[in-house]
Amino acid sequence: MALVPYEDNPLPALSKLHSSSAEFRFVNQELRLAQDWKKLGVAAVVWDAAVVMCMYLELGAVELKGKKAIELGAGTGLVGIVAALLGAHVTITDREPALEFLSANVNANLPPRSRDSVVVSDLTWGQGLERFPGGFDLVLGADIIYLEETFPALLQTLEHLCSDTTVVLLACKIRYERDTNFLSMLRHRFAVEEVHYDKDKDIHVYKACRLRGRTDL
Repeated sequence: MALVPYEDNPLPALSKLHSSSAEFRFVNQELRLAQDWKKLGVAAVVWDAAVVMCMYLELGAVELKGKKAIELGAGTGLVGIVAALLGAHVTITDREPALEFLSANVNANLPPRSRDSVVVSDLTWGQGLERFPGGFDLVLGADIIYLEETFPALLQTLEHLCSDTTVVLLACKIRYERDTNFLSMLRHRFAVEEVHYDKDKDIHVYKACRLRGRTDL
């Protein structure tokens, strides 16, 4: 997620974002995620898209046990943590300024038996991709589609990380026309389908698989 600090917002609907922590229960484990809106902005709060993604993963629609996964724009790390608890080997990524905060959440919420299956790494989309050789079974992203200027780099990153068998799962709220524009861009490179919709939170989960036979990517 982008590191965008925000001023305090008095709206009650946003009050939970200003809390110093957020608590959840996934995979029969209590999770407590630290939040720091003032310091790191949107990268350091748990958004509904991450919660819905975790709910979807817990449903078991996608096999995670023993799979190699990477989370993009991890923010608080909730999605990657839940993926690890469900048995995946996860690389949890965000930009360098968020890594200390992200690593603290991972270490605080994963039991010792699961920590060896997780690596926290800096990743700025479109940069230094050679450090990530690909071969991932699953690419995860929750609420990472919102800054239009990042779309080309995000697409480049997805193309680099994905093989013909990789599954991409993106959870997002469709707020603006630019969000649907990204999905249109994605469909030029991937087969995309909506696999889940949470009506209460207005969150969509999309599954994308790389189009076979493309040689120009």
